[in-house]
Amino acid sequence: MTVPEAPVGGSRASATAGAAAVPDALVIGRVLISRVEESTFAVLDPFEVYPELTQVLLEANMSWLAPRFFDPVAQRLNLAFQGFVVRSADALIVVDTCVGDCKARRRVSFDQQRWGWLERLKAAGVEPTAVTHVVCTHFHVDHVGGNTRLENGRWVPSFPNARYLFPRAEFDYWSSEAGARAMERTGDYFADSVLPVVRAGQADLVEGDHALTAQVGLRPAPGHTPGGVVVDVQSDGARALLLGDVLHTLLQIRYPAWSTRFCTDPDASRRTRLDILRRAADRDVWLLPNHFPAPSAGRLERWRDGYNWRFAGAARPVFV
Repeated sequence: MTVPEAPVGGSRASATAGAAAVPDALVIGRVLISRVEESTFAVLDPFEVYPELTQVLLEANMSWLAPRFFDPVAQRLNLAFQGFVVRSADALIVVDTCVGDCKARRRVSFDQQRWGWLERLKAAGVEPTAVTHVVCTHFHVDHVGGNTRLENGRWVPSFPNARYLFPRAEFDYWSSEAGARAMERTGDYFADSVLPVVRAGQADLVEGDHALTAQVGLRPAPGHTPGGVVVDVQSDGARALLLGDVLHTLLQIRYPAWSTRFCTDPDASRRTRLDILRRAADRDVWLLPNHFPAPSAGRLERWRDGYNWRFAGAARPVFV
């Protein structure tokens, strides 16, 4: 994938002012957002993820789920693992850094992988030394792994000139005994993917609404984890939200009240999600969930008593 240069002005090709979709990228006014995929595969048992899911409900949605979003042979949900690159005139920002390579993990599908995401970034025209900021929407194993790389037997920051923006509430939780217990099912990614950045003096702990640039900011989105954030991009009348794990799969568009078993506070997660979806539907905002398969970006449409989802460039919404 190649990453085009951000345009001088925003395209009016879509219904959103100043926004246009191009392959693997989204132009938001004077800002370019591109996705760099690490892997997409059938990974999660849907009943592991969603407590409310029943076999009857799964089968009722199979017409749109399979095979793109659900592998009927493996009986697993297909999830993308990816990061996003946000280019503006004065910043080159990486948002979430995937699973990473050479990391010891308890989930077999993440353990000691060699997916080469940092090399894919370079192939996309993103030199690690040029990155100005790294944002972790939250500290889960598949969002922080590429923060560091192995060099001479030790973990060092992958982006040596960047400031890493970590939500303070997130850092405090995963530093605590509760956070350590929560990592027992995954392996201690905090030790190999977060603390080396802090020790290198490259971490900034941020709180509340936080402006990175005039066009890019962080907004609190608690619930999935205590200090989760979304990245809010606004330029020339267009807007996009990089959601992290506010949404995991399209089942949460169909059933937006569903939180996952991975949420530290399911009720807060539900409130955050419902508020973001309501505001996005009313204001025609692009949404970029981390785990939706390509092209990932899409917009909400009002449908029946809830929402439908239309991927960027799609002729019709998903639910029909």
